[in-house]
Amino acid sequence: MENPLSLILNCFLGKRPKIAESQTIRPAELRGDVRMAEVIPFFIVASIEVGNTTTKCILTATNMKDGKTRILNKTVKMTRDVRKPKPNERIFGTTLSGVSLTRESIAELVRDTLVEAHYAVNLDITTDLDFAVRSTGVVAGFSSPHEVGEFIKALADGCLLAGIPPKKMVPAMSIDNIPARFKENTLIDRIIFTGAVGGVLPPVGSTGVEIVANEMEGELATAGIKEGAKWTGVDFRNPVFSMDFGTTLKGRITSDDLPYARTTGNLCGFAGAIPDTIIKGTGLVDKRFGAALDLFSDKKERMIWLTKSGTIKKYADKIHSMISIEIVPEDSKRYGSVPVDPSAAKEIGVALIGCDVGENGSLMPELIDIGAEIYTKNGLKTMFATLDLVSARMVERILKLSIDDHLVTEKTSIGLTGRAAITGCKPYLIMKSIEKLGIFTDPYDKVVFVDDGLARGAAVMARCMNSMGVPKNPIGGIRGGHCVLKERIEYYNRSKEKRN
Repeated sequence: MENPLSLILNCFLGKRPKIAESQTIRPAELRGDVRMAEVIPFFIVASIEVGNTTTKCILTATNMKDGKTRILNKTVKMTRDVRKPKPNERIFGTTLSGVSLTRESIAELVRDTLVEAHYAVNLDITTDLDFAVRSTGVVAGFSSPHEVGEFIKALADGCLLAGIPPKKMVPAMSIDNIPARFKENTLIDRIIFTGAVGGVLPPVGSTGVEIVANEMEGELATAGIKEGAKWTGVDFRNPVFSMDFGTTLKGRITSDDLPYARTTGNLCGFAGAIPDTIIKGTGLVDKRFGAALDLFSDKKERMIWLTKSGTIKKYADKIHSMISIEIVPEDSKRYGSVPVDPSAAKEIGVALIGCDVGENGSLMPELIDIGAEIYTKNGLKTMFATLDLVSARMVERILKLSIDDHLVTEKTSIGLTGRAAITGCKPYLIMKSIEKLGIFTDPYDKVVFVDDGLARGAAVMARCMNSMGVPKNPIGGIRGGHCVLKERIEYYNRSKEKRN
């Protein structure tokens, strides 16, 4: 670790990482600027996600002229506050912290979150909302990737209870199903949804089973980072490496194939669950359900590095000695508590990169003990500085493994989202780690940090499912390349001929 003063001057006070932060818009503005000759069509999407730590409904509005997405409202609840199962309900999964979930309780949580989110900005679910995308990061308590499908059905139940029509949750079948104000923005009469979101085909084994349980979250995060990068000037198109450091780790490495990229790598295991576990050692949060979010304030405590840099490094080293980052062994059924199918991944040429603490979290109790020691001897500021360095090193280790396995090259752009990657001083430390790897001439032109990646991705998915895009500002294709709409139409026509 370099001199702490140099770290502050060159890192924290130096060149700023490219960070895409939420741009908001008021519902009144959705009808367009009165000074403009035309009304801008905004595509309103609700992203509803039940995660291990939080349950969110993020309402987004995408300007169909420039393809940029803005936040209308964000409603966040703690998943641990879901109601307890009733005697006649079947528990079919748990969060990482052990909260029991049933189809009915999930549905009610989703309903309440959706209703609250729309009410806060005076929007009507049945008339103002254009589409709803649902996803889950709660995969630790499932026995197989297949069971995640049942969870998705529970999310759908909640959407229906909230008043969202079924047609606003599935791809349109023809242009007749597209609202009149968006008909000029869709090419559904020439190309239909192929399953690719943001220009990337999903990895599916020969049996049709997903190779990792939280595949959809990785898909949405990748697409969301692609959209968010447009606010920063970074051309985040294929090939890319997306990393979502929520409670669980997810993300993708993509190729530069056209017109659709292939998924060549997938992430799984623990991410934000690691700082969540360490923070429990403070005794300031619930020992079972507590999270770093309960104490975190996004203050960049730069000066702590001057007085505690040696201590921070010592604890980060100790924590990382317990963290495994590797290609998931082929005989694994779970890795970092996430159900996986490494043999299917190998069969289709996808590398599964996992992050674990011991074996499926077996060393988590030791992390709690380290957290107690850090807090007792050094206080909360040193604790969060240590967690920042731990996250930066996780990114560095994942990237180095990917580079060594020739999954990531100098052509690859890197995008990060999730609380355990974009808060505090993490972006600055991560940039220093990437610079140290030496893969890029100018990493600041190839690396982007995006908040609300999953919600942004939901907005992208909704448009992809309805064949709606912005050719002048494309998300698909390769970095520096043109819009690949023509190639996609040819690809679709060839596929149709084969089916016939």
